[in-house]
Amino acid sequence: MSFIKRPLLYVGSKGGKNLFTVVDSGTSLSCINKSLLGDLEEPVRLGRARQLITISKDHSIEVHERVTLDFYINDILISDEFLVIPSLSQEVIIGVATLQKWRIKLDFGRAKIDIDPKVENLQLI
Repeated sequence: MSFIKRPLLYVGSKGGKNLFTVVDSGTSLSCINKSLLGDLEEPVRLGRARQLITISKDHSIEVHERVTLDFYINDILISDEFLVIPSLSQEVIIGVATLQKWRIKLDFGRAKIDIDPKVENLQLI
């Protein structure tokens, strides 16, 4: 499990802000700290709560909300869903589901985030 941490711009219906983001090859789903949503977007209640297993033995987190946000990597606009976690230790975590969906590749040796150029061509202008 490896990760790259850097600030990324996030935009919601209320505005935008730069948030320190952990892009993590060992985390399944993308998550955001609830305390940061006030200036970005209103979360949506999940139809059914989700139990997320953490790295700590015998510890899970119950998640009740999600939010969809736009964000930029290398000036390419990406949009995805983030689970809202009140006690998240990071501002934002981008997980493997988002990495695969948007064809994002991590170069840990150079601490670089690469996006397949074809993804940019899929954007509607």
